[in-house]
Amino acid sequence: MIKFLNLVSLWILPIILLIVLTVALAKKIPVYEQFTEGAKDGFKISIKIIPYLVAIIVGISMFRASGAIDIIAKIMAPLLSKFHISSDILPLMIVRSLSGSGALGIFSDIANNAGPDAYSTKLAAVMLGSSETTFYVLAVYFGAVGISKIRYALIIGLLADFIGIVAAVLVCSLMFA
Repeated sequence: MIKFLNLVSLWILPIILLIVLTVALAKKIPVYEQFTEGAKDGFKISIKIIPYLVAIIVGISMFRASGAIDIIAKIMAPLLSKFHISSDILPLMIVRSLSGSGALGIFSDIANNAGPDAYSTKLAAVMLGSSETTFYVLAVYFGAVGISKIRYALIIGLLADFIGIVAAVLVCSLMFA
């Protein structure tokens, strides 16, 4: 079975490309011209979302550099311990909605400090997979299409992140604690 999956993963992308090119040629679609048009549009969109990306990066950097995450972690530590959550996990809970790479960095620190088999590492891994970078999604995707009223999407996104974190805590406490 593993050999079959390796073979499929090796050949699936070339097969898809071959199918797309064959269908395009059969329908007499100018493939190269369509490709370059799409590339031009992609470049225009990337230029359009740069201000949103800069704002997100600056906000995250200020939040982390100010020490606010560490202060919040110290304040919340007694409450978190009642739910079997290490205070090391709180920065991940906060940053995950803001930045995927920042959350991955925090996860790496947790895994390096606690070890790969520690409960906090497992909880952090499940949290990382069960929540989304809400502010990044809102900034990039909504910015790319020009949506400026994000109130309801922000509320639902943060609610989904909260539910993902609660579910991660429940699942990990049932499976690993």
